Amino acid sequence: MTKDSSRKKEKEREGEAAVISCSKSKVKRKNSMAAHVVLKGPSVVKEICIGLTLGLFAGGLWKMHHWNEQRKTRAFYDMLEKGQISVVAAEE
Repeated sequence: MTKDSSRKKEKEREGEAAVISCSKSKVKRKNSMAAHVVLKGPSVVKEICIGLTLGLFAGGLWKMHHWNEQRKTRAFYDMLEKGQISVVAAEE
């Protein structure tokens, strides 16, 4: 083997990247360098599903709050109509 061919093979080995699969990312490693993580881009479908779920959950909580306030207001006016309560301050 000549010096040129051995240098050429050495450069080729340095340029090759081995891809190792992890659970959520891929690790690229070159022979002469340390391994580093390459993160995947965002999943559009996954983000839409998460956003839809969070939006529906927050909307449900808001509606429950709104219904509770309506119930309190309705109960107040029903008691006022029946004469159980009064909005006039009592004199001392």
